[in-house]
Amino acid sequence: MEPLKQSAEAIREIVKEKDLADALEEGGCDLETVRNIIQGRQLPADLRAKVWKIALNVVGKGDSLASWDGSLDLPEQSIIHKDCQELIDQLSVPEEEKSVLLLDIESVITFYCKSRNVKYSSCLGWIHLLKPLVHLRLPRSDLYNCFYAIMNKFIPRDCFMRGRPFHLFRLLLQYHEPELCSFLDTKKMTPDSYALNWLGSLFSYYCSAEVTQAIWDGYLQQADPFFIYFLMLIILVNAKDVILAQESDKEEMIKFLETSPANLDLEDIEDLFSLAQYYCSKTPASFRKDNHSLFGSSLLGLKDDDTDLSQALCLAISVSEILQANQQQGEGVRFFVVDCRPAEQYNAGHLSTAFHLDSDLMLQNPSEFAQSVKSLLEAQKQSIESGSVAGGEHLCFMGSGREEEDMYMNMVLAHFLQKNKEYVSIAKGGFMALQQHLADINVEGPENGYGHWIASTSGSRSSINSSVDGDSPNGSSDGKGVKSLVNKMTVALKTKSVNVKEKVISFIENTSTPVDRIPFNIPWPDRASLERHVSSSDRVGKPYRGVKPVFSIGDEEEYDTDEIDSSSMSDDDRKEVVNIQTWINKPDVKYNFPCNEVKENGHMFPSHLLVTATHMYCLREIPSRKGLAYIQSRQALNSVVKITSKKKHPELITFKYGNSNTSGIEILAVERYLIPNAGDATKAIKQQIMKVLDALES
Repeated sequence: MEPLKQSAEAIREIVKEKDLADALEEGGCDLETVRNIIQGRQLPADLRAKVWKIALNVVGKGDSLASWDGSLDLPEQSIIHKDCQELIDQLSVPEEEKSVLLLDIESVITFYCKSRNVKYSSCLGWIHLLKPLVHLRLPRSDLYNCFYAIMNKFIPRDCFMRGRPFHLFRLLLQYHEPELCSFLDTKKMTPDSYALNWLGSLFSYYCSAEVTQAIWDGYLQQADPFFIYFLMLIILVNAKDVILAQESDKEEMIKFLETSPANLDLEDIEDLFSLAQYYCSKTPASFRKDNHSLFGSSLLGLKDDDTDLSQALCLAISVSEILQANQQQGEGVRFFVVDCRPAEQYNAGHLSTAFHLDSDLMLQNPSEFAQSVKSLLEAQKQSIESGSVAGGEHLCFMGSGREEEDMYMNMVLAHFLQKNKEYVSIAKGGFMALQQHLADINVEGPENGYGHWIASTSGSRSSINSSVDGDSPNGSSDGKGVKSLVNKMTVALKTKSVNVKEKVISFIENTSTPVDRIPFNIPWPDRASLERHVSSSDRVGKPYRGVKPVFSIGDEEEYDTDEIDSSSMSDDDRKEVVNIQTWINKPDVKYNFPCNEVKENGHMFPSHLLVTATHMYCLREIPSRKGLAYIQSRQALNSVVKITSKKKHPELITFKYGNSNTSGIEILAVERYLIPNAGDATKAIKQQIMKVLDALES
């Protein structure tokens, strides 16, 4: 029976090839027609050139090089010639054809550089992009048009080390495979270190000619430039078990990852694309829509994107997608929205389907926070099982949209990420963006009926601008305006969170409850342009002659907007590694305060503050190397100009460092720490600072 099945399949393949050949012969064949006939299968070799030209939309395009004088005179021409010659040497072409082919390839690259005003470099990978096209034996004009189309449509902007496309890929990896992403982060293995040539050559750098052609057959038929991200994701997912079990050094692991596409065989391609399609279907549309400027003509990319993906805590979802997703039927992405604003803001107005998790609880009352998280996950499970409009396996956290208020939400987000929770995202712009979006929609008329999206816990519906506009009950039974399952489960929680005592119990204290001690050790790259690491070589706060040292301790209601975050979050490989206990036992160390360093984005890093007679050191624990730490910062005590805490969270301490002069105080650096028994710590540090200042004055 098996041979009969195989022969039937072979007959179907022949019929499809015949149908495709006939369609191409008739002319006027478009990509949709090709897709319907081929249905994702590998293309016949003799028809590949025609289909790729259709997919790249270059059929009938003129000869772009016709007006060019053919001068091969770029400053880097010798490098171009050398790289083109190496490509020719790899190809199986008759000797008499090599010189013509070499001139064609060199002309394509040279003209592209001249017409686009781009400087050529071997690391750009263009030679590898040309390799599959050269196999098609295209005329020079078609070769250039196909190369130009691929560069324009399928190679993202900034495809270089530390480029935006690789920060985006890391967010996608974190969304689907948080454990793997966290492991690679810990090893300082960023996507650009292993995937630069995956993306820059569309896999042709490592894959055989046959495998590359098969991948491009499917990829070009998709006509979706972002699909390469999901193919890359599957390469990593496929190697996940091997990666997590690796004990080799960083360079060996990078080499293993970098060359892993070379292991692909022709028979793997169908599964590769099927799995990529699955992950694609489980990814929010905002992944594409908010990053479309990565691909396409240069005009689309002229508008600077204000989102620094290297600093993004997780994938951001537009509020319009959040509203639309849960109204759709079928297997698409559905969100379970978690509103992390303080209870009073939530009560005043919130998305009617949102679960309330007061982020302040994480510091104010860890046990209550743990119970709230448990209730959240239970509510999510029940809402999915019941088919509620609020249900979704994708967790989307919503803050206020104001950076200073959302710091605690970022801590909650970091908690879920640290627990390797998949499908975690953040609502872009927070509740403010939601209000604005609903207001924009309603401009067209109230008949759209979007008012039901905003609800208030008091039982009245809230208007778009969060003020209560009437006494409409929160509940009919249509699943939209009603007090949803999620709202019912949060009513009990919010009242508690309003009345939490001012005294804060730090969630990092040593207790028997595991959730009360959460190591936030995901490393994140620093913003070099914004952050300044104050080293021992810097000129530190020695007062100017005749200027009294300025130092104070006090409360702060809000963080200053002009703060500079001093501690570097990347380049750990260049920091000094020390034994924590050895440093604690040093005779000049007067105090040791176990703590967590707190970053602006909410991430926490288990650390130790060591105080000597003249300096304060931050030792950041290395998660993968027990007992060791990086010297994260070294600050002179006489450079401390202010120590502040927040009234609601007295154990979150901010140190500001700088210089005082006749015109006032110049803040040079800011560091924040979550310190158990912070009062004792700040008192001891203050006393030591006063000794230093007194000594300087005398």
